[in-house]
Amino acid sequence: MNFDETTLTDAVLARIGPDAPERFRAVMTSLVRHLHDFVREVELTEDEWLAGIRFLTATGQACDDKRQEFILLSDTLGVSMLVDAVNHRFPAGATQTTVVGPFFVDGAPEVAHWADIAGGAGGVPCFLSGRVLDTAGRPLAGAVIDVWQCEGEEGLYDVQAPERGTYCRARVRTDAAGRWALRTVQPVSYPVPTDGPVGRMLLTMGRHPYRPAHVHTRIGCEGFRTLTTHLFVRGDAYLGSDAVFGVKDSLVVDFVRHPPGPTPDGGASGVEFSTASFDFVLAPERGG
Repeated sequence: MNFDETTLTDAVLARIGPDAPERFRAVMTSLVRHLHDFVREVELTEDEWLAGIRFLTATGQACDDKRQEFILLSDTLGVSMLVDAVNHRFPAGATQTTVVGPFFVDGAPEVAHWADIAGGAGGVPCFLSGRVLDTAGRPLAGAVIDVWQCEGEEGLYDVQAPERGTYCRARVRTDAAGRWALRTVQPVSYPVPTDGPVGRMLLTMGRHPYRPAHVHTRIGCEGFRTLTTHLFVRGDAYLGSDAVFGVKDSLVVDFVRHPPGPTPDGGASGVEFSTASFDFVLAPERGG
């Protein structure tokens, strides 16, 4: 019963009961071993241990029905992207995934092709289009694409400014040729919240809090694995230092600027606008 720094880990693991679920046992065993190894490796002081407890307590206290500080902590430490990578080992040729982020809302309004989903949000008008394909290059009809993004001036999502109503959020279905198309505004880079414990952690680490400009997408189609990914704006200053490590080269897209004139939807714009096109490639369901 004289536990010390060399025997305590095995003693803790021995307390996991024989009826514990197998997966729970595996996860907790690894967690305890790595956590104890961390304490031994850095020779954690009592003051540092207490500071860590206070940090986690403050992180929980910062959470409410509109803010999830623990997800932000996971994102900024790269854990969210690591979990995403482990769980989405798609075959070659399929579009790469990235984190869902905290602003997805289920049940977004479904709109027709080339519908304007900006909802009055400011920014450069932007026309997005492309196709949804399988890994053999065949078009997928009836795929549902959820799109959500920040507006093009302050970098706020509609859930962050509920007084403005729904904007830059919708879903659209592909046609028989697998095509999709929307009008919105070009997103801008924005900071993750810095007014909580995670923000203070970033500043202490000497890191900036910015995410590069991007459009979120989630694509679902029967017989295929759901794809959650981003379209990043090429040339953004933060592509190489995304605060949540979400950027992948294959997801960086040209948002081409155009002078006032004809637009891809058959209309015309009296101001400068941009266009971007991307083909999503879905992986088949496991065993499919």
